[in-house]
Amino acid sequence: MYKTHVRPVRDIRNNYAELNELANNDGHVIITHNGRGTAALIGIEEFAKYEAYLYERYVNRKLDEAEMSAKDPNTKWLDEEEFWKPFEDLFA
Repeated sequence: MYKTHVRPVRDIRNNYAELNELANNDGHVIITHNGRGTAALIGIEEFAKYEAYLYERYVNRKLDEAEMSAKDPNTKWLDEEEFWKPFEDLFA
């Protein structure tokens, strides 16, 4: 289980190695300025997982939209020739 650590912004300059260690091995670090949270420091692997999660949500939302559009009786369907017409210059 990850821990959340709260540290002042000055620790980025003064204790970066420690913050880096916390973020990559022990949890997340909330950076504060004047007692208020302003940023979060997370390890790069955690960031990659977060990015993958956001991308998956985006793709799923777009697939849901496409499915709804396909079910809509007012959706205009293109035949194959109409579909490829805008791309003709690319393949010429």
